[in-house]
Amino acid sequence: MAPDAEETTYVEPVRVEPPAGRRGSSEVAARLGGAPPPASPRPRPAPPEADATRYTNAFSGSLPPPPGGRPGPPPRRPRPVDPPTEVIAPVDDLDDEYEDYDDEYYEDDDYYDDEDDQPPPPPPDSAMRKTVRTIGELLITAGLVILLFVVYEVYVTDLISAGKQDDATQALDDQWNSNTVEADPQRHVQYDLLDGQAFAKMYIPVFGPDYKFSIVEGTTDRDLEIGPGHYKGTALPGDPGNFSVAGHRVGKGAPFNDLDLLNSCDAIVVETQTQWFVYRVLPKVGEAEGWAQRQGGDPKCAKVAPLGAPYDKTVGQEIVLPTQGEVISPVPHFEGEVPAAQQAALMTLTTCHPRFSDRQRLIVHSVLTMSYPKAPGFVPEEMKEQ
Repeated sequence: MAPDAEETTYVEPVRVEPPAGRRGSSEVAARLGGAPPPASPRPRPAPPEADATRYTNAFSGSLPPPPGGRPGPPPRRPRPVDPPTEVIAPVDDLDDEYEDYDDEYYEDDDYYDDEDDQPPPPPPDSAMRKTVRTIGELLITAGLVILLFVVYEVYVTDLISAGKQDDATQALDDQWNSNTVEADPQRHVQYDLLDGQAFAKMYIPVFGPDYKFSIVEGTTDRDLEIGPGHYKGTALPGDPGNFSVAGHRVGKGAPFNDLDLLNSCDAIVVETQTQWFVYRVLPKVGEAEGWAQRQGGDPKCAKVAPLGAPYDKTVGQEIVLPTQGEVISPVPHFEGEVPAAQQAALMTLTTCHPRFSDRQRLIVHSVLTMSYPKAPGFVPEEMKEQ
């Protein structure tokens, strides 16, 4: 045997007799009168090597039993020993501990005074830089204010004026509908002219079927916010003289925004409580020559012609200064007096020029060419012109 090999000792198995109170199978069989059962051969014990392999695997954790003996109970595993409980220091003690830590690592002057890690300080503002920055901020502010003012004038005032125009039109319709007495064509029409109150309606067919405004009395800013305003003291619709009306070109409803697009012979229709009046734009500058040929070729111009003296300076369209109030005189640009019986029935529209400016005035002169008495369901044919 090798010196390092472990010596295996076989122990003779001991036969254990059953207790006295218990009988074997042979004795029981004899008492019952039967033959005892044949004795079964006793199993031979397994070789030591087999038992050693059987009880020394990695999972059993036990040693092989002695030869010829039964395996005993496995040895107890030792209980794990818990580590001692660590006591956590109170918060106050930790603060004291970290206080020293802060003093050691963060109160070092060299840590904060490291010039290599600090950004360079900005250069001081000079007087020129401050002035330029201030001017730029003022210009930006002024631009925003101007932009907001333009939006207000162009869009917001249009909405406000549209509501006022609807109210004036509704009031005028109620007034006309309340008077059910038929008007006498031979009787002069009476108007209730009150400041800011509508008394007639105006249509320009070439601007589309939706173009219609109620004309109010007066030309103040409050009056013109409602709609086109009648110059006080000028003629009334259909009468001899100069029926003059002013209106805004931009904002506040802008009734005369496209007034410069009117051409000679275009119709301007005015509706009153009892009458329809049709005015047509007079010939413009330079159109007098060859006007006869145009009259014959265009039915709209059949009753339109240069008026002659004293209306030599009265043309279909002109641009004047705001101080030239003679454009709304009974005879425009005429300094003398003309008897009412010799005056033509004119209608003059005035507005600012150019757009977004009031440096000048755009003037459109027209002459009365036709009138119709109002009747239920009747609409003049001139309203259908496009």
